[in-house]
Amino acid sequence: MTDGTDMTTRPAPDDAVETTLDRSSDGIDMTRPATVVSHDVVWRGVVYDVDDMAIDLHRTDGGTTRIRRQITRHRPCVVLLVHDEPRDLYLMEREYRAGSDRYAYGLPAGLIDAGEDVETAALRELREETGVAPDGPEDLRIDRVGAFYSSEGMSDELANIMVLHLGSWHAEPRHFDPDEHVESAWVTFDTLRGIGVTSSNSQIALLHEALRRATTGR
Repeated sequence: MTDGTDMTTRPAPDDAVETTLDRSSDGIDMTRPATVVSHDVVWRGVVYDVDDMAIDLHRTDGGTTRIRRQITRHRPCVVLLVHDEPRDLYLMEREYRAGSDRYAYGLPAGLIDAGEDVETAALRELREETGVAPDGPEDLRIDRVGAFYSSEGMSDELANIMVLHLGSWHAEPRHFDPDEHVESAWVTFDTLRGIGVTSSNSQIALLHEALRRATTGR
């Protein structure tokens, strides 16, 4: 039922690339993991916390260089491009996004609950937000695009991005959180690509699917 490549593991570094990077070093030994000296949760929110951290970077001369960072602690999430294969339509959403202060077009997405695996979370979020549920395991094929940090310099949120190809599906009641308001509709791929999706994670899914369509003809 799954397809695609797991991109969550880091590839082995290329020695030539590592050597070239080392030539520009200012003395930080990037072969050694950084050491977290302290961290304090300075703010707790509904969706994420903010952690104030002091971190030591190890130097090639044996010393350390201390840096300070503030990190938003955020549960991992799923981002779903959903494809109705018989009709060749894709599921699009619209909801208010505080970061851009607009009613933004996008894809179904949501947080992974404690104890859930990625696939379980994806199907739950799809069902809760849109009411769409595959008729059975044989009616679902998943392209795992990969797992990517949304903004790795300031957040630990890991977005698990995938394309769900549905052979057949049925509608179930939607279940929103009290402060969640989402619209959804099935549209053509060209409409979805051209409507102005601004989320980077959603664009990764769309570009992955565009490549597949260009390769397969659909």
